[in-house]
Amino acid sequence: MKQLDRINNIDDVKKLNINDKKQLAEEIREFLIDKVSKTGGHLASNLGIVELTISLCSVFNFDKDKIVFDVGHQSYVFKILTGRKDRFDTLRQYKGLRGFPSKKESPYDYFETGHSSTSISACIGMARARDIHKENYNIVAVIGDGAISNGMSLEAINDLGFKKTKMIIILNDNGMSISSNVGGISSYLSRLSLNERYIKLKNKIKYSLDDTKLGNVSIKFLTRIKDGIRKVLVPSKYFEDMGLTYIGPIDGHNISEIEKVLKRAKKINGPVIIHAVTKKGKGYEFAEKTPEAYHGVSPFDKETGIVKNDKDSYSKSFGKALLKIAAHNKNVVAITAGMQDGVGLKEFAKKYPNRYFDVGIAEEHAVTLAAGMSISNLKPVFAVYSTFLQRGFDQLVHDICMQNSPVVFAIDRAGIVGNDGETHQGIFDLSYLSIIPNMTIIAPKCINELEIMLNWAIKQNYPIAIRYPRGNDYIEMKPIKKIELGKWEYITKGKKLTIIATGKMVQKAYQIKEENNLDITIINANFIKPLDIDTLKKVIRSKDNILTLEDNLISGGLGSNILLQLNEMNFEGKIKILGFRNKFIEQGSIEELYKQEHLDNESIKKEINKLL
Repeated sequence: MKQLDRINNIDDVKKLNINDKKQLAEEIREFLIDKVSKTGGHLASNLGIVELTISLCSVFNFDKDKIVFDVGHQSYVFKILTGRKDRFDTLRQYKGLRGFPSKKESPYDYFETGHSSTSISACIGMARARDIHKENYNIVAVIGDGAISNGMSLEAINDLGFKKTKMIIILNDNGMSISSNVGGISSYLSRLSLNERYIKLKNKIKYSLDDTKLGNVSIKFLTRIKDGIRKVLVPSKYFEDMGLTYIGPIDGHNISEIEKVLKRAKKINGPVIIHAVTKKGKGYEFAEKTPEAYHGVSPFDKETGIVKNDKDSYSKSFGKALLKIAAHNKNVVAITAGMQDGVGLKEFAKKYPNRYFDVGIAEEHAVTLAAGMSISNLKPVFAVYSTFLQRGFDQLVHDICMQNSPVVFAIDRAGIVGNDGETHQGIFDLSYLSIIPNMTIIAPKCINELEIMLNWAIKQNYPIAIRYPRGNDYIEMKPIKKIELGKWEYITKGKKLTIIATGKMVQKAYQIKEENNLDITIINANFIKPLDIDTLKKVIRSKDNILTLEDNLISGGLGSNILLQLNEMNFEGKIKILGFRNKFIEQGSIEELYKQEHLDNESIKKEINKLL
């Protein structure tokens, strides 16, 4: 009988002996590869955390103890062990199992995560609530070596070490976040985890002693000696200097070793950090060789590792365009926050290593870094997912727009992104960027327009955000020939109704018009900010009703801003604003979510008919 078949709930893990657990680890890897190859998802990170998760479920009682997985995309194994394995065929599908922790899905998902570096702060809050209520249970944060370098994590560790709050941090050190980790802390962890003299000496001491009374006494004595030796052999004691008890580095794939360390950590009355060294993608050859390619992967052939459908065409187009521009403009530099492959900068990094800056998971730093570069005669382009740029909002206000810094923000994954769900949908950027003075916002209606916009943006002397979606185009459209500040483009001219759409939604509007032979006007609002006042005046004179169409929240978006402007112009016609209601959008395919939110072609057509 397979060990995985014996696991129906978390208590079943505790019933297994060490050999059973090792077998379970291999079966979980096979299970993950099989399921994720069909649904897509975060594979490499979950393959790397199998033994660690089994050990955590063996040692802790998560009916009472609490665990938070940082970012959360590496929680698949925990989902399997907490009674959700039978739903894995629905992973990241509409109304199915989420790709991140979800309180709605399971009581074991005590805190929802999706953005990096929140776990330690959340766990400190939970631990202090526990202490105020005079309760007794363990709090565990599982965080990667990329996420721990983020400013929020360091702020939390500073607080934790000062107050000495009892909790455990598991530092899952695989040398990767999405792309390879960068920065001083990553280098420090590498020195710790690769110090062979220390690890060999530690293992010799450990495995030469058994569990006899004499052996245990010897271990306690030699532990004190080991700590002294570690001060000599390990380059620094960063975490202990911050006030945490540091244990490690340990082999994150050795269940026996992990369990012994976890049991020891539970007894320590204060903050503990356990440094576990793991291999991202472990057990699947293709993911081990190129873990970044199997971080967030589309469905693939598990025998060959070939991805069946690559949906990142806008990102690739951006990367190619920036390469061309950089060849003729030596002041152009590229910035990313640990997302080299995702935003299309892999080739740029190879060709222009001295003009490429990966700051790791540090969006706030990336924004202000770009500001500093821009006032020093460079032309920085910060490529970032819409959902992650949210983290740099204060810096956008204070360091970019207040100083009118000429930085280009290439905002990838704008609008609905689909299967990653609530934490990753890019539906807020038009709203939070539009309210900032001095920010110009543009959006290409098709892939071929992105290069034209990027060329134009780099030549301007003020902050510009270029917003574009995930995926490919619906239909082919001719790119705009010339870009003028605040000037929209007429796609078609008709009677009675004017649709003002932006970005990829222009394609939807045109598709509906052509399929239904509608005599209507379609305007491409390639400038979301500033609005094209002259064109709005023409629309008012035509006495057309107006429908606006955007892949963003209605509140604060393009349509809302158009309505405010029309109100000032005493517009007397009807206007309908189509976008997302003020809510978080769950997971599903992009088209399923458009249908749910009444932004599919059929729903848009109904609204057009009402206005006609």
